[in-house]
Amino acid sequence: MDLGTLAGLVGGILLVLVSILMGSNIGAFLHVPSMMITVGGATAATLINFPIPKFIGVIKVVRKTLFDDTPTASEEIQRIVQLATIARREGIVALENEFEKIDDDFLKKGLQLIVDGFPAETVRSILEIDVMSIQERHSQGKKILDNMANYAPAFGMIGTLIGLVTMLQNLSDPSQIGGGMATALITTFYGAIMANLIFTPLAGKLEARSKEEILVKQILVEGILSIQAGEVPYLVADKLSSFIDPRERAAVSSDR
Repeated sequence: MDLGTLAGLVGGILLVLVSILMGSNIGAFLHVPSMMITVGGATAATLINFPIPKFIGVIKVVRKTLFDDTPTASEEIQRIVQLATIARREGIVALENEFEKIDDDFLKKGLQLIVDGFPAETVRSILEIDVMSIQERHSQGKKILDNMANYAPAFGMIGTLIGLVTMLQNLSDPSQIGGGMATALITTFYGAIMANLIFTPLAGKLEARSKEEILVKQILVEGILSIQAGEVPYLVADKLSSFIDPRERAAVSSDR
């Protein structure tokens, strides 16, 4: 669980709710037709813009913003060094005995390729295609979230215009003007909340998570090729540590 994402979402919603309760009745901010226009309109526009499978797939991609189970770069370097040590002592074929302990399909696939004797160029090409595929999925997910962040305020404004038209039709009754204006503005409120508290922040977090995962995958590619080349484990650690922050490098060096 990503505590930063959870704390931001829950904290932001609570702050808005508390602000409403301190100055008004929360019931005044609950309006089902406005929700239908804003949420339904943003969803419908997104479905027009993107194929349904990609729209559904974004749910799985967004999961990474809330549940980040990707190992850190330093953890993966440690694992690669351990595998390099085994390959150095017992031969690359001995890595097959480690497959059951590995839950990362990408790493397992790379190790299988070198155990099967594929040349380094082929191994790199296959793994880099997988990395590009991951980048594309994440990029598509971010694009969908960015679009929804744009659509939500737009449909909020459409709802406001609908409310204003309805209000102007009842100008003969001054008692209805205040309530009509409040109803007209509530859709703009919904659109702003959805865009600035949900969709835009999630798109930003997804982009950050994507960069972290791609970095880890690049480290694994280089590590797998280093194992295939029979490099000394401590040199493998030194080479892979160049990918990460200097503060993390110290941890890798001290544990090897």
